Amino acid sequence: MELLVAYQKDPAGHNIAKFISQKMEKNGDVYKGKYFDLVIISSPTISADWLEEKFDYDGYIFLSKHAAESGILALTCHNTGNFSDAKFGGYSRQVSIPHPYIQKSYIQNLWKARSEFSQFQITIEATHHGPTALNKPALFIEIGTTEKEWNDVNLCNSIGKIIMNVMKEPQKPYPIAICFGGTHYSEKFTNELIHGKYSLGTVVPKHGLEQIDKSLFSHIIERNVGATAALLDWDGMGKNKQKIVEMLEVTNLEVIKL
Repeated sequence: MELLVAYQKDPAGHNIAKFISQKMEKNGDVYKGKYFDLVIISSPTISADWLEEKFDYDGYIFLSKHAAESGILALTCHNTGNFSDAKFGGYSRQVSIPHPYIQKSYIQNLWKARSEFSQFQITIEATHHGPTALNKPALFIEIGTTEKEWNDVNLCNSIGKIIMNVMKEPQKPYPIAICFGGTHYSEKFTNELIHGKYSLGTVVPKHGLEQIDKSLFSHIIERNVGATAALLDWDGMGKNKQKIVEMLEVTNLEVIKL
């Protein structure tokens, strides 16, 4: 069973959690459900590397606000990890175990309902921030981009409904791909999730490729259990393209150029 997790001082995450918890029974700290449980924690979700010590589940879905300097309205989701120093939770040079099937299902369901969210960009983000040390899959689902959206109860409730529908569905197994290149908000990888056959594991953007050495590359491969392919944003890899190609040559991953 999965655990949904929200931080009580995160307005977007807390609003989503309040809506979802309405029909759940609270037992101690945990709201209990048929398909998933939910908990509202008192410390930031990006630093929740301690979570499974207290709450032992098959995976963790974090409900969160999304902020961006651009101010562009966005509904996002992403796997977590740090390719360099841990500036926003987790540990340096460590990535989480991805949650590819739920991510694909969520983005596809969000896309189907896109007429409800016509002001928003629907996109994945590249892998970033914590937590990174959990031994079960982790995924962030986020509402952006300003306090107005985070505190929009109707918006948060609408996202809550989609999340509940996703969590009630049996997760379809899709082939899993690790992604390399592109921007933080990758149109190519988002389109693959919505329209393609692959679900996505760790997404290393162009600016993260500089940090990848053999040690970190091996760690990423280990954390992406079941991955069968590597998707390359071929024109968005910059000067580190050849380094990544050579590292992939010694794996069993099918290399696909987008």
